Amino acid sequence: MCDTTTVTAAVPVTATATEDTPFPHIPLEPVEAVTITTLVDNVSDMLAVDKGPARRPFIGDLPRVPSPLFEDGWVGEPPIAEHGFSALITVRRAGQTHQILFDAGLSPDTMVTNMRRLRLDPRDVEIIVLSHGHSDHTTGLDGFIRAVGRPSLPVILHPEAWNRRRLVIPGRDPIDMPTTSRRALEGAGLQIIEERQPSFLLDHSVLITGEVDRTSGFEPGFPPQQAFRDGSWEPDPLVLDDQALILHVAGKGLVVLTGCGHAGIVNITRYARRLTGVENVYAVLGGFHLGGPLFEPLIPRVCDELEKLSPAVIVPAHCTGWAAQRAFADRFGEAFLPNTVGTRFVLEGTVSAPMG
Repeated sequence: MCDTTTVTAAVPVTATATEDTPFPHIPLEPVEAVTITTLVDNVSDMLAVDKGPARRPFIGDLPRVPSPLFEDGWVGEPPIAEHGFSALITVRRAGQTHQILFDAGLSPDTMVTNMRRLRLDPRDVEIIVLSHGHSDHTTGLDGFIRAVGRPSLPVILHPEAWNRRRLVIPGRDPIDMPTTSRRALEGAGLQIIEERQPSFLLDHSVLITGEVDRTSGFEPGFPPQQAFRDGSWEPDPLVLDDQALILHVAGKGLVVLTGCGHAGIVNITRYARRLTGVENVYAVLGGFHLGGPLFEPLIPRVCDELEKLSPAVIVPAHCTGWAAQRAFADRFGEAFLPNTVGTRFVLEGTVSAPMG
C-alpha cells in the first residue's frame, strides 16, 4: 500500500475532443489489475467453486469461533448475506496498490463483520464511493466508522444522495426510506465531496461517472420513487444520484461496477464507453435492478443490448432478480458468473499499465 498522500480524490475531469472523436473523451489511465471483493450481497454460498476470475471463499477456510454446541468446541464463521451491496476495489498500477470502498450495505455491522471474516482490514480503505443514497448502500458506514475510529477519508457522492425519499406502490401505503445524514458523516470525520459530473480518483486511473446520461430509451429508472422537495412529495424516478465506478484494465478493456444500476445497466455501460473512448468492455458487475413485475419485461431487451457490448465477464448481483439471473446465465454462458458474499473477482491486464 502506498502512502495515502499520493491518492487523488474526486478531481473533476477534463475531456478532450479531436476530429475523430466529436464527443470529448476522458483520458482514463489503464491499470495493471483490479480485484473486486464482494463485502455485502444478497447471497452467501460457502460451497461455490472458483471459476474464471472468480475466487470463492470456501467453508474449510472460515475463521473459527468458540461454540459449546460442538464436540470440538468451535464452529466456522461465514460471511453474512443481506439485501444490500458493498465491494472493496483493490487497484494495482505501476507496482502500487490502493483500496476503495464502494457502497456499504444495508445494516450497520454486516460489512465490517464480513471484512473481519474475510480477513480484510477496514483501516486499509483510502477512499469511499457511494453509488447513490439508498440505505441498502450506505448504512454500513455506521459500523465502518466505529471500527476505524474517526476516519478522515473522502466520501464521493452525488448531491442528490441526501434526498428524503419514499416508495409509492399501488395498493400499499407509502414507504418512507431512511435518509443518510450529512451532518452525521461529517461529525464522524468523513470528508464529503459532492460531484454531479465525472471525476477521477487515484491519479486518473479510476473514474466515477457522476450523473449518467439516459439514452437507451427503455430503462425507466425507479418509477415508484418520490422525493420531498419544497414542502411536498414529487416524482423522482430518475435517481439522478445513481453513479458507477469505471476502470480500464490494460489490454482487456473497461470494468463497470454499479450499485443498483438505477440509471440502467445498458445506459451505464454505453456511457462508460462514450466517456472514455474505450470500446472493449471487459467486465460488468453489480446490481442491475431487474427484479419484479415492473422491470422483468425489460430483461430480453437488456440481454440483447448487453450482448452487443460483448462483456467477457458479467456478474449481475444484489437487486438484479432471479428471473434476470436465469436469463443472463442462459444468454451469456461462460461469461456469466453468479455473485456471492466474499467472492473476489481478479481481473488482470495483458500488458503493464503505464507509470503515473
